[in-house]
Amino acid sequence: MSKKRKSSRWPENIAKIIKQFGPVKTSLIFIAVAILVTLGETSFINYWIDEGVAYRDYISGMVLTLVIAPWLLFFVFELISRLQDSREELTQAIFELEDLRTQDRLSTEYLRKNIEKLNFEIEERKRAELQREEAIALLQQEIEERKRTERHLYEQSVLLRSSFDCSPDIIYYRDENGRFAGCNKSLEALTGMTEREMIGLTPWDVYPKDVAEQVIDSDEECFASNTSLSYDIWLTFPDGMKRLYEFKKVPFFNEDGKRIGLLGFGRDVMERKLAQDALEKASRDKTKFISTISHELRTPLNGIVGISRILQQEKLSFQQAKHVKTIYACAVTLGNIFNDIIDLDKIERDRLEINNTVVDLANLTEELATVAELQAEQKGLQFKFKHNLPLELWSVADPTRLRQVLWNLLANAVKFTLKGCVELRVDCQISNGAAWIDFEIEDSGIGIDENEIANIFAMYYQVDRKEVSASMGTGIGLAISKILVDAMGGQIEVYSEMNKGSVFTVSIKVDLAEKPPEPLSEVDIPPLHIMLVEDVELNVQVATALLEKMGHTIEVAMTGQAAKELYRPDTFDLVLLDIRLPDMTGFDVAAYLRETYDELPPMVALTANVVKSKEAYTDKGLEDVIAKPIQLNQLESVFARLFDRRTPIEPLNKQALQSASSQTDKVLNQEFMSQMIETIGLERIQDNLVLFEKLIADYLVVLDTNLIAGDKDEIGSQAHKIKGAAASMGLKNIQEIANQIQETDTPAWWDNLEPRVNLLKKGCDNDIEVLKAWLKEQE
Repeated sequence: MSKKRKSSRWPENIAKIIKQFGPVKTSLIFIAVAILVTLGETSFINYWIDEGVAYRDYISGMVLTLVIAPWLLFFVFELISRLQDSREELTQAIFELEDLRTQDRLSTEYLRKNIEKLNFEIEERKRAELQREEAIALLQQEIEERKRTERHLYEQSVLLRSSFDCSPDIIYYRDENGRFAGCNKSLEALTGMTEREMIGLTPWDVYPKDVAEQVIDSDEECFASNTSLSYDIWLTFPDGMKRLYEFKKVPFFNEDGKRIGLLGFGRDVMERKLAQDALEKASRDKTKFISTISHELRTPLNGIVGISRILQQEKLSFQQAKHVKTIYACAVTLGNIFNDIIDLDKIERDRLEINNTVVDLANLTEELATVAELQAEQKGLQFKFKHNLPLELWSVADPTRLRQVLWNLLANAVKFTLKGCVELRVDCQISNGAAWIDFEIEDSGIGIDENEIANIFAMYYQVDRKEVSASMGTGIGLAISKILVDAMGGQIEVYSEMNKGSVFTVSIKVDLAEKPPEPLSEVDIPPLHIMLVEDVELNVQVATALLEKMGHTIEVAMTGQAAKELYRPDTFDLVLLDIRLPDMTGFDVAAYLRETYDELPPMVALTANVVKSKEAYTDKGLEDVIAKPIQLNQLESVFARLFDRRTPIEPLNKQALQSASSQTDKVLNQEFMSQMIETIGLERIQDNLVLFEKLIADYLVVLDTNLIAGDKDEIGSQAHKIKGAAASMGLKNIQEIANQIQETDTPAWWDNLEPRVNLLKKGCDNDIEVLKAWLKEQE
């Protein structure tokens, strides 16, 4: 390949020589070469062929060479020259073609890149177009979704607005400045204005002045705490009709948590108010009825119990003693039934109390066993009493409640036992200053079905048994017994088998106590001169018999007026006052004596009304209270407390009592509060007092902060609230002081402000206690 490439370059070399020496010189050179070649060739050929060389051979060859060679050389050289030129042109063309090819390659590469870029742009445009189509589809979907949402929201809005307008409750919303921004048809009916007319108006433009003040005050209170607020308000319709509404206000906020107004909801509670008033009146009527019955029924009952007790101490024949015991047992049974009715009323009014005192439980149990035995004998039943009690077990307990519970269980055992035995077992364990006592009452009666045991302590529940249908009770005895045992911190359990009998167990823990002072009969106390104020002849006989047996002398007054006339200073050592008299109450007699005389002997109430607590009597200046029927141990206990003291009882001070009464008049609008009790009931007033104490504390705190800040308007505003709250509770002293603080335009207001605020705080603490004591007297 290299040789071929080398030999193929001779034309180029010749062309270079021609180009270097020129055609003529080159021709001459080649002619000379040709002549030499011709001479050489001729010599060689002739020598070898003819074996000799002639001169003419050289001459002919040279001539022929000279003739032919120039033309041939010229032709060859021209051809070569032309060929060289063509070759150079071709090379140039090739170079140009290479340039063009390079340019074409570059153009092709550029074009390829452009095509790729174009293809990429086309793909990008396709993708963009696809994305655009997808975006358009999504946008169309979103538009459709938004249309559906708007349609749903519109439907919900229409539904909400329909519900809003159809609601019988008042609904409105107002902005931060108190201007109405919307309301429903109920408020339109109340105000006589359309929603469009009310938008932009304030409560001052819509409501009467007194209502607007209350609305604005409640707005301020709602905004101050940023919590919901409820209150009652009387509203007047355009036709003059008044209705009581319960309003609830709630602040509402935007998405950034900024408060932008409040929502108000008002519900007509007139029917509920009427029902509540009717219920409260019924409750008061029931309590009054029970109180009346307590007096009217217990009066003869007390006489029966008292006389039968006195007769039991007399010498009687066996049959007479049996009859007296029967009378006594029946009277005690009736008294215990009546106690259940009284306690039922107390439970319903949440007034049930456990009054612990020092009592001999051994003696109490024996007394119950004695009465139960009498009742069992009347039905021909055997009665057993087993116990491990000491001779005396002085402990702290409520004897009345414990006696009531045990008697209910014993009475039921006798009632539901047709034949066989009733047994009372008492187990007492004493340890560490306390006694754990289990009272078990077992009978051989009809028993209780297993499915009914869980219900027997329910109020008014009665076991349905034909065997004893004639002796069925009210269904409250066991329920009240369970409540009383729970209140005493004990437990009551029952086990029973049908037609075999039942066992009721009462378990209580009591603290042991020291034996109280000896009864009056065993203490050296001189005979007392007693004024007895009692209007029932039978009760007079019972009380007189007991008191004379104790060695005292008695003077009797049967009316309040007679008591006023009978009383003589320094004559009586004790006054026993029946509370219910024909012409006035025992409290009235006591008040008259306190006002008339500077010094008085102890005054003790006699009452059959077990509805009231002992404090209801002692708060009115009486030393103590004795429940009817009068029992000897009660008299002895009270007399020992009053007259067996190392220091005598100081007589009641007339001036102090008058001062206390005067203080109440100064603090409290008693006439107004009495009307309020008649209108809404004592319990509602007491509930309002609890709320008033809470509100007045908050008002005073805010008043203090505004006093420090020197904000005159806010001080007046808070004083206004205190004044209104005090007026609603009849606290006229607080109301008057708050009014002085409220009057910010009076002379020397700033100078007198701090002393008045201090006086207001002191008055609040004192006057609220006075109001509480007064309310307690009204129970």
